[in-house]
Amino acid sequence: MAAHEKLQQVLDWAVAEVGVPGIVADVKDGDRTWFATAGVADIRTGAPRRPGEYLHTGSSGKAFTAAVLLALEAEGRLSIDDTVNAHLPGVLDVNGYDGDKITIRHLLSNTSGLFSTGLAPEVAHRYATRSGFLRHRFDTFTTEELLRVAVSQPPVGAPGERFEYSNGGFHLAGAIIEKVTGSSYAEEVDRRVIQPLGLTHTRVRPAQDTGYPDPYPRAYSNLFFKDGTDPATVTPENWESLMEEPGLPPLDVTEFNSSLGWSAGNVVSTTGDMSRFVNAMADCSLLPPAQHRQMWTTVSTEGGHWMPHARYCLGLFEFDKQATGGRTLRGVGGSLWGSWFFAVGTPDDRHTIAVHTNTEWKTWDLMFKVIEAEFGVSIGA
Repeated sequence: MAAHEKLQQVLDWAVAEVGVPGIVADVKDGDRTWFATAGVADIRTGAPRRPGEYLHTGSSGKAFTAAVLLALEAEGRLSIDDTVNAHLPGVLDVNGYDGDKITIRHLLSNTSGLFSTGLAPEVAHRYATRSGFLRHRFDTFTTEELLRVAVSQPPVGAPGERFEYSNGGFHLAGAIIEKVTGSSYAEEVDRRVIQPLGLTHTRVRPAQDTGYPDPYPRAYSNLFFKDGTDPATVTPENWESLMEEPGLPPLDVTEFNSSLGWSAGNVVSTTGDMSRFVNAMADCSLLPPAQHRQMWTTVSTEGGHWMPHARYCLGLFEFDKQATGGRTLRGVGGSLWGSWFFAVGTPDDRHTIAVHTNTEWKTWDLMFKVIEAEFGVSIGA
């Protein structure tokens, strides 16, 4: 069976069995390109998904943050082994953290010891339930609020000791970018990543923005806890058991203020632009060789409640070669209410696939089935 036929079967399976309203896959394989869809962009009208849609890339934005900081290092403006206190003195010196020991590298590799920011009660209570989301969907977060949340709970470990996925670390990284350059985070991403790569359909979403340019899919979410759940009791171990019962209709969350993501993931783009970005991260066409090596230096994610069979780099991931039969596959990904995006490719930038669903992450099986269909690699098999 041709590779694209296998991939189409996976997309159809995602809609029929996983509960994805609509899904797209954008493939580049040498000189071959292919765009496939299944499901719908709009449940109400039945409109299909189509090429060129604007979509939220979630935590894929972390790779943009890492790329800017590595570009600043290449210019001699900073080192990623600088401590946080070297640029933001005192910001981390609360609640058991030590800004003289946590480095920019720790922030970008999720090994700083910062807790999982999404579980902070002052954030979780706003969006934990459907009713909470509807009340707070247009709330705007300032940088000061995000930095305060980042250190609002005690450390989960010493710097460099373990992996724990933390948006707060990337919010600190964004604040360092602004402190060093004197420009806004969005301006620096545009200057150092978007413009050099010609990503004409990509931008950091402005804090006040709550929609998308045309064309775009409607976004649907079931990412809510049962009514009455106390966010303070949610942990990385028990959160799945507290989710809403399956079978409830999704909530349309298309209009939503995503300033909570900021430098941890608030980039709006297209599958085509994101494929170009991943290729540039893979083939050393944006960063000098020394910084390129830094970006792809991996850390173990074991015990970090994250994607299985993968190691974390600086804002990106690489699948464990033991899980891929020795092949190197790298990528970015991110999920939030109503959107899940990932792009995976080979280091030579010859073969890349970008996938988006207009609902949040449902299961890693979908990603792994896509990779098996497109690259012939059975992750973890």
